[in-house]
Amino acid sequence: MKRSTVRVPVRATGAACVAALAAVGLTACGSPAEGGSSAGGDGGPVEIEVWTWAQGYDKAAEAFNAAHDDVQVTYTEIEPGAKGGYDKIRNAIKAGSAPCLAQVGYETMPSFASEGNLLDVTEFAAADADAYAPAGWSGVTVGDRVYAAPQDQGPMVLFYNKDVFAEHGIEVPTTWDEYRAAGEKLKKAGVALTGTYEDFDYTGFAWQAGAPWYAVADGQWSITNDSPENQEVAAYWQGLVDDGLVGAGIWSDEWAAGLSDGSIATIAGAAWFKGILKDSAAGAAGQWAVAPLPTWEAGETVTGNVGGSGTAVLAGCENPEAAWEVAHFMSTDPTAVDAVIEGAGILPASVEGLKSDLLTQGDDYFGGQVVDEVAIAASADVAEGWVWGPGVSTLIDTFAADMKKAYDQQGTATVADALTSSRTAAVDGLAKQGITVGE
Repeated sequence: MKRSTVRVPVRATGAACVAALAAVGLTACGSPAEGGSSAGGDGGPVEIEVWTWAQGYDKAAEAFNAAHDDVQVTYTEIEPGAKGGYDKIRNAIKAGSAPCLAQVGYETMPSFASEGNLLDVTEFAAADADAYAPAGWSGVTVGDRVYAAPQDQGPMVLFYNKDVFAEHGIEVPTTWDEYRAAGEKLKKAGVALTGTYEDFDYTGFAWQAGAPWYAVADGQWSITNDSPENQEVAAYWQGLVDDGLVGAGIWSDEWAAGLSDGSIATIAGAAWFKGILKDSAAGAAGQWAVAPLPTWEAGETVTGNVGGSGTAVLAGCENPEAAWEVAHFMSTDPTAVDAVIEGAGILPASVEGLKSDLLTQGDDYFGGQVVDEVAIAASADVAEGWVWGPGVSTLIDTFAADMKKAYDQQGTATVADALTSSRTAAVDGLAKQGITVGE
C-alpha cells in the first residue's frame, strides 16, 4: 500500500521553513514580536500571563502566586480552542500581544509548533520529563523538542450499563471479540452496543492497536492513517456497523437519550467521558460502571488515549524559563492540580497529580465505584508510539464527515474510505501551504 509522505525542501522558506524545522523538532525560523508578560526588569516580580478555558486554572494561578514572590501570574479565561480560543491565541501572537502561556490540546501542538507559535523550552523542561505520564509528555513533544507542560490526559476505558448487562446475562467484555459478542446479544433485545465514534473519539482505537496516524522519520512527516494496521481497526468497526450493533451518533440528543434509557449500553472512550455521562444521562445514576477497555488479545493491558492538553509557552514570551516554572507548577503542585480536578474534572497528566485524594473517592453516580482508579491504571497502559502532526484539522474534519456517511451506510461509504479520503485531504491541504508531498 502506498502512503503519502510530507517532504519538506531543504531550502524551504516561510511556512514551509517553519514546518520543516518543526518536523525534525527544531525551533521555528523566526518568532513574532515579543510581548505578553513583563520580564520584571524594574526589580519587581516577573509577570506571566496565562490563557485557558479549563475551569480551575484561576485557582491554580492563585496557588502559584501564594507560593512565589519572584514570579506572579495573571489569568484570563478564553473560549475553548476549537470554539475560537485558538484563533484568539494566533491573532494575539501576530499582534505581539499574546500571553506567555496558553492551553493547547495535544492534537494541535504540532500545528502550533509548525506555525511558529510556540517556544522550544526543552532546556528548562527536559529534567522534568519523569514527572509526567508518558502519554502526556508525548503530547507536548514534537520530535525531541518540548513546548508545554502536560496538564491532563484521556486514557480510554469502558463505561457500561451494568443493569442492562445483568438483565441480559452479559459479562463485562475484556477483548474486542467479547465486546462484539455482547453487541450481538444486546441487538436481540433491541439495545445498541454503542453509539458512533466519528473524529478524535475514534483515534483512540487506532492508538490502542499500535496504528498511528502520523510518523516522523528522517525529518519527514508521514500521514499513516490508512496503513494496514489502521485498515484492520477499520474492518472491526465496519463489522459492527454492517451488523447493526451501533446506535445513535455520538453527542446527539438521541445518543444522550439512549444512554439515559438503556437503549445504548456502552461508551468505549476517554476517562473524561464520566462527566459527559453524568450530564447527558443524569437519570441513569447508579446504573453505570467503569472497566478497562477491551483489548485485541486476551491478557493484554494496553489502551489508547483521547484528548488532553498542555500549558504551552507561546512565541514572543520574554521569559520562557519563568513561564515553564509556572506551567510545571500548575500541572504538579497538589493544590493547583486539585483546583483543576475540581473545576474541570480532569485526569491529571502528572505523576504527582495522579496521587490526589480527589481521585480516591467513590462516585455516587457509578454506585460508589472509585472510577478514577480504573482511569489511573489505564494511564500507565497507554500504548507508546503515537504522535500528532500538522494538518490535523483537515484530517479530522474530513474523517468525521465521511465517518458519518459510513455509519449511515450512505451508498458504498465505509470506515476504510473515511481513512483514505481524510489522508488525501490532509496531504492536499499541506501541499497548498507550500509543503511538497511525495508518494
